[in-house]
Amino acid sequence: MKKVRIILVSAAVLAAAVFLVLKYGVTKKNVPAGNGSRQPVHAEQAGSGNADNATEAASVTQRPEEQAEAPSVEIPVEKRRIMGVRTVTVAVKPMLKVIRSVGRIDYDERRLATVNTKLEGWIEQLHVDYTGRYVKKGEILAEIYSPELMATQQEYLNVIKWSSTNASGELGKMLSKDAEAIVEAARQRLRLKDITDEQIKNIEMTGKPIRTFSVYSPVSGYVVQKNAIRGMRVMPGEKLFDLADLSSVWVIADIFEYDLPFVRVGQNAVISLGNIPGSRFNSRIDYIYPSLSGDTRTVKARFSIPNPGGRLKPQMFADVEIKSDLGKRLVVPDDAVLDTGMRKVVYVDKGDDNFEPRDVTVGIKADGMSEITAGLKAGEKVSSAANFLIDSEAKLKGVVK
Repeated sequence: MKKVRIILVSAAVLAAAVFLVLKYGVTKKNVPAGNGSRQPVHAEQAGSGNADNATEAASVTQRPEEQAEAPSVEIPVEKRRIMGVRTVTVAVKPMLKVIRSVGRIDYDERRLATVNTKLEGWIEQLHVDYTGRYVKKGEILAEIYSPELMATQQEYLNVIKWSSTNASGELGKMLSKDAEAIVEAARQRLRLKDITDEQIKNIEMTGKPIRTFSVYSPVSGYVVQKNAIRGMRVMPGEKLFDLADLSSVWVIADIFEYDLPFVRVGQNAVISLGNIPGSRFNSRIDYIYPSLSGDTRTVKARFSIPNPGGRLKPQMFADVEIKSDLGKRLVVPDDAVLDTGMRKVVYVDKGDDNFEPRDVTVGIKADGMSEITAGLKAGEKVSSAANFLIDSEAKLKGVVK
């Protein structure tokens, strides 16, 4: 039995020696002489030895580079087909960001007017007696009796009578230069009380003061608020009517905080109303309000649109669409970027069924595309579908970046 064991051990040692020789080989330069002394090395052999050493050194330096290559996960074609993996090419494309918001129609504040009086009196006639009535510019709204105005008119008539009576006398000649100035001053006092030149001429012609003076509409529009009531007493500065011209209206839209960098005054927009089928109004941003709402985190933007026929009513809702041209940028589809919370990763198709996980920096997102500011270059291919499955496969195979 001992002989058999010795024979088996010897065979095993011999087999190991043959395996090492076949795998690594043996050269003359590293085989010692039979007597234990080294063979002499000639100059040519020394030179060739140096070359061999350089070749070995080069091979040694190449191995770390091969080991430093980025890790990748191998997914065969059949498995990719089952997983539903698709790839796209990273390219520089024009980006267009579309901002959609909901707006509300409001009065054009530049077309609002308030009607009041500068005299104390009583409303004797009320020609506009309900809210919502349309009035034209210059239309009579109400007639007011004012004792103060009666006294001012009588004073004006007395001045006219005095100037005409003394015009031919000795005193009239002395005061002729000042007579017209006195009459004009009395006329001006009537104008300051909102008495028109036509009414002043009527007073001069009849020689009698007007019992009531008329309040006229300063603009054409709708009565949105009416405080005047027949027979009520009014004081100077008291508001009687609020009028609104609806030939043009405002649309106030809310712009979210993260969309503000892409919105500017003068930018084109399209406004449509769901309750008016086919309605599309082209407009521009007139103004962006300076304050941010703390509750909704939005800023209001204002648009002006014409309102032919008065179809647009204040407090109606409207859909607002703003298109912002962002120029050409390096982009990939949103689905190509895997957001882990701490990193943003894409899987680059390296060929030969290999996918490399790579960290990227994402910029603007618009219209289903994401801008890549770092980590990729144009022409590379990345996975645009089944990224979660690829990521799971990479983790199972220990490919961690």
